[in-house]
Amino acid sequence: MSSEPAVDQGVERADRLGPADVRDVLGLVARAADADGVAPLSEHVLLHLRSGGQEPGRHLLLRDPAGAGVVGYAHLDPTDPVEGSSAELVVDPAHRRRGHGRVLVGALLDLAASLGDGRLRLWAHGESPDAGALAAAMGFDRVRELWQMRRSLYASLPRPEVPEGVRLRIFRPGDEDALLAVNAAAFADHPEQGRWTRADVDARVAEDWFDPEGVFLAERADGGEADGELLAFHWTKVHGATQHRHEDGGSTHAHPPIGEVYVVGVGPAAQGRGLGRLVTLVGLRYLRGRGVDQAMLYVDADNAAAVRTYTALGFSRWDVDVQFRREL
Repeated sequence: MSSEPAVDQGVERADRLGPADVRDVLGLVARAADADGVAPLSEHVLLHLRSGGQEPGRHLLLRDPAGAGVVGYAHLDPTDPVEGSSAELVVDPAHRRRGHGRVLVGALLDLAASLGDGRLRLWAHGESPDAGALAAAMGFDRVRELWQMRRSLYASLPRPEVPEGVRLRIFRPGDEDALLAVNAAAFADHPEQGRWTRADVDARVAEDWFDPEGVFLAERADGGEADGELLAFHWTKVHGATQHRHEDGGSTHAHPPIGEVYVVGVGPAAQGRGLGRLVTLVGLRYLRGRGVDQAMLYVDADNAAAVRTYTALGFSRWDVDVQFRREL
């Protein structure tokens, strides 16, 4: 692990993590997810964390002086020069209410300031009262809500209707750049999704959960020079079934698989033709065909058009991630 001088007592900075620290942090994340019922870190952070991290992201580790190992972790992403650094953190459930969260947030503020940022954005996954209270006590304002919406796949689904001049197919190797271009155009104003790079796409394609048959592309099919141009896509994801053993070593409880409307992107020139609804319906039917009984998605609460679309498709709010912000 490449470390810098500590920013606070017991807190270590690192630009990359070694295998032992990666293992400790992933274990911490798993314990927190099991206790809270929600993953404490975003998928993007977890993807890069497994390989030790990706620069210029920074890691903060809070170690227990009594020898209990890593009891807190924070990640800082300083790549957005407009909105400022974005951060996420987690504290071991067995070591909470000891001020560790406050120490980590203070270290994040110091780190962001040392990098010349004008503000720090802090994510809380799941609407935790404790996270909100800590953020307010440390001068953060609530600025953004990311809704998780869900629907049953047992409920009826409208039949997709493919408009004239459009062809549907599944993902093939070589589609990455076209998908990335539509994604960038569709989410040009989105602070996270619009900044995907080819490396971000490749990292997800390399994941065990990736299924090319669950990525649906709507392309131009008019016989002209632009025939085959990608117009819209729906990338689905299935979160696999997991089992957790109770602390007493007795029975296990299972979390059934759930399907996700992972990304729906429609190129600006193709909007207004119902292609987003089309590819969404195709993906939902595919997930149902895989035996998944629930579907989920994430959408910004203030994206009224998207919320209306998904509500019309039978989705309703299930949970919320909250972003807080403090000017430095």
